[in-house]
Amino acid sequence: MKRLVVCADDYALSEGVSRGILELAADGRISATSVMTNMPAWPRLAPALRPLADRIGIGLHLNFTTALPLGPLPSIAPGGSFPALQDLLQRAYTGRLPAPEVRAEIERQLEGFERAFGAPPAFVDGHQHVHVLPVIRPMLLRALRDRGLEGRLWLRDPSDGILPIVRREVSASKALIVKALATGFRRAARGAGFDTNEGFSGFSPLDVATPPERVFRQAFVDLGPRPVVMAHPGHFDETARSIDPAGENREHELAYLGSPAFSSLLQERGLFLSPRPN
Repeated sequence: MKRLVVCADDYALSEGVSRGILELAADGRISATSVMTNMPAWPRLAPALRPLADRIGIGLHLNFTTALPLGPLPSIAPGGSFPALQDLLQRAYTGRLPAPEVRAEIERQLEGFERAFGAPPAFVDGHQHVHVLPVIRPMLLRALRDRGLEGRLWLRDPSDGILPIVRREVSASKALIVKALATGFRRAARGAGFDTNEGFSGFSPLDVATPPERVFRQAFVDLGPRPVVMAHPGHFDETARSIDPAGENREHELAYLGSPAFSSLLQERGLFLSPRPN
C-alpha cells in the first residue's frame, strides 16, 4: 500500500463548496483540505473543521487572485480586489510585486487561519499555485520561518516530472506550465526547513465533457514517491458561481469522490489516504 494525499482545495470559498468538502472528509474520501482565509465565510466555517483535525490535514490556501485581500494593498489591489491571475503573473515576473505588501497579506492570511482555527496550518499551498511565484515564494518562506514553523508543516510543490505529466494526458499543458512556474520551489522550501511532496497531479480541464473518473484515473498514473492529488469538489451554490463561473465540475468531482468507483480505484492502485505526504 502506498500513501496518497487527496486534497480538496478552496474550503470557505462558499457554504456549498465547504459543505461538500466536509461530507467527503467525514466519509474518509479525502485526506486534506486547504482553506481560503480571506473569504467572508471562513470564521463561521472554521469550527466544523476542528473535529476533523486528527483525521485530515488542514492547510492554508494562500490567495492573491480571488475576492478581496484582508488588508489594504495599494499597489497590488488598488481597486480593493485581488488582480486576475494573468495580471499577477505579469507583475511577478516584471518586478512589480512589492515585497512589503506581499508579506503583509501573507501574515494576515496566516493570522486569519490561526485566529479562527486555533492552531497553525498543517501545510500551505496556493490558490492557482500563487505560492510558487517570484516575491510571493520568498516572502512565504520567510514568514513561516519567522513564526518558527519549519519542521512543523509541509509545503505543496505543484510540479512533477515531464514524463508522468505527458503520460497522464488530461490537462498536460496546464501541468507543464505550472511545473515551469514552480522551478526550484522544492529546493527552496527544503532549504528553508520545510518538507514537501514529491509528485503532484489532479489538473482537470475546464470543460465538463471530461468525466471526473477519467481525470482521477489519469491523475493516479505514474504517481511520485510522496504524491499529492488535488481536487475541487463541492456543492456549486450561487456564491461559488459568482466567484468561479467555470466551476460546474465541482458537483461532478463531489459525486465521483463519494462514489464506490473512487473506493475501487484506490484499492485497484494499492493506495491509502494520508493527511501528509510521508
